[in-house]
Amino acid sequence: MATYCIGDIQGCFDELEQLLRIINYDHNKDHLWFVGDLVNRGKKSLEVLRLVSTLPNTKVVLGNHDLHLLNFYNKIVDFETSHLEQILIAPDGQKLINWLHMQPLLYYNQKYNCALVHAGIYPGWDLQSAMIYANEAEKALRGENYIDFLKVMYGNEPNIWHDNLSGFERLRFIVNAFTRMRFCNHQGKLEFNNPDKIDTAPQGYMPWFKIPWRKTKDIKIIFGHWAALGGKTDEPNTYALDTGCVWGRSLTALRLDDDVRFSCQCLQKQA
Repeated sequence: MATYCIGDIQGCFDELEQLLRIINYDHNKDHLWFVGDLVNRGKKSLEVLRLVSTLPNTKVVLGNHDLHLLNFYNKIVDFETSHLEQILIAPDGQKLINWLHMQPLLYYNQKYNCALVHAGIYPGWDLQSAMIYANEAEKALRGENYIDFLKVMYGNEPNIWHDNLSGFERLRFIVNAFTRMRFCNHQGKLEFNNPDKIDTAPQGYMPWFKIPWRKTKDIKIIFGHWAALGGKTDEPNTYALDTGCVWGRSLTALRLDDDVRFSCQCLQKQA
């Protein structure tokens, strides 16, 4: 039995199937954790949802593109890509959306002392606080009035955490931190407008996992979202798994039991 964490799939279904063959995945014994962004830019988001939602022993956290799909499904936003429309017209589309809707923003496993998130954990939060805030936002996303929150979910403000944040501003910050965060400064401000390459960070900003006073240095954090990192953080206990498959690079799996990585090159690039 092994536990594998898999990076951003973004509709790259064929590569996912190949990666599962590479790791000799056994659905009777192995566990799979997915860092979010199951859907969007790739052409087979429907197939990815169908497969992942039926696999046993899986954990999935929501990414920003998964949340975009919920907005798209509820006709709150439009998309340039037509790939997501396949989900809307599929006979099992609503079932898949309902399943996605119930996935968390953060999953913590005590055995591995490991947190699974899409973008990261805000440096000013310890694990207990992060779990409380994730649960708070999850309740809003699953509540009767979740459409109201989805409508105001987009936005880059507030960009710094305060305990007295309330209402939709509080929820927006929590969701942004878990699903969109990349750069942070020493005061705890997040930067969302900058390109994702580290050498283009605004003065005074750095990757969230490099903040010296970060409160989660004692746990493993598995995350995706940041393809420009190329799967490398050079920071203990942080594991970046988005290796840009949808951009023609690769899809990566990390075996948690021994930290060994496996990868599958983008099949379109191979062709």
